[in-house]
Amino acid sequence: MTRREAREHCFKMLFSADFYPDREEAKEQLAQYADGPEEDDTDEEGRLVILHKTNLDGQEAERLTSRVREIMDRIPEIDSQIDQVAAGWKTRRMGKVELTILRLALYEMNWDESVPEKVAINEAVELAKKFGGKDSPAFVNGILARFAKSDQEPEA
Repeated sequence: MTRREAREHCFKMLFSADFYPDREEAKEQLAQYADGPEEDDTDEEGRLVILHKTNLDGQEAERLTSRVREIMDRIPEIDSQIDQVAAGWKTRRMGKVELTILRLALYEMNWDESVPEKVAINEAVELAKKFGGKDSPAFVNGILARFAKSDQEPEA
């Protein structure tokens, strides 16, 4: 599985977990993600498009589940960071797709040393293009740009 595929699975898992008011129940539901059915649809030209297909082995599923649980444990901290920079767009007003993408990207930027900051931002924008509305990529990019270390003033 590529990093992009893993990130997309993490996004879907985080997104679905957000619909459970109890975090512990949401974490329990993550285990069922890998067993989910394949979903497909037809695009405008009549071609079959696979919307969701997990194809995860046990080790991959466990690694993704563990990562999503780590992100979920940090949601209060991540949301607080978003609220501080998103003028007029507190997390409670954001769409679930955009909020989930921002949470995943900020986790990668702040706690995953294997993902360069620019990659986290670029991948978040790509997720927004795929799963969000027409304004989602610009919104996600604008919020994440405020967190970019290269944009912060150097310390004296």
